[in-house]
Amino acid sequence: MGPSKAVFNGLVESKIDFVTSVPCANLKDVLNYLDEDKNIQHIPVTREEEGIGVCAGAYLAGKKTAILMQNSGLGNSINAIGSLLKVYKIPMVFIISHRGDLKEKISAQIPMGQWTKKLLETVEIPYYCPKTPEEAFETIKYASELSVNMEYPVAVLLDALYWEIR
Repeated sequence: MGPSKAVFNGLVESKIDFVTSVPCANLKDVLNYLDEDKNIQHIPVTREEEGIGVCAGAYLAGKKTAILMQNSGLGNSINAIGSLLKVYKIPMVFIISHRGDLKEKISAQIPMGQWTKKLLETVEIPYYCPKTPEEAFETIKYASELSVNMEYPVAVLLDALYWEIR
């Protein structure tokens, strides 16, 4: 199982039925799988906080949700996490492509890459960093269950080395 298929299968096995996403080169194959799946409603959005709001509404309507994004969007999301997800106890799985840390060639990605884990800790979102597709599959299932039990988001960070696995 490749890295993208593992992420998709983890979402399916978690019974997540509603996903928002912001475009990301690393997540493109996962997004294609979502678009082909008739059991998961996939809504592309233009900004991460928009995706959080759409997922929150879907959760309140009975859906199990996830957002797929690049870590650069985490900074855009801080207010929505605090004023919406925390206040209203809304679970959600964050699948985050972690840019700017390992093997980064674009200097503008590096600051957020270095701050991502600290930001997640600041907003009290537990996060996991699986290294293989098998670990990602299991971690997404665990993160989904933990998120529901906590009534709060849980993040899965997927770094550059993860996406190189074939």
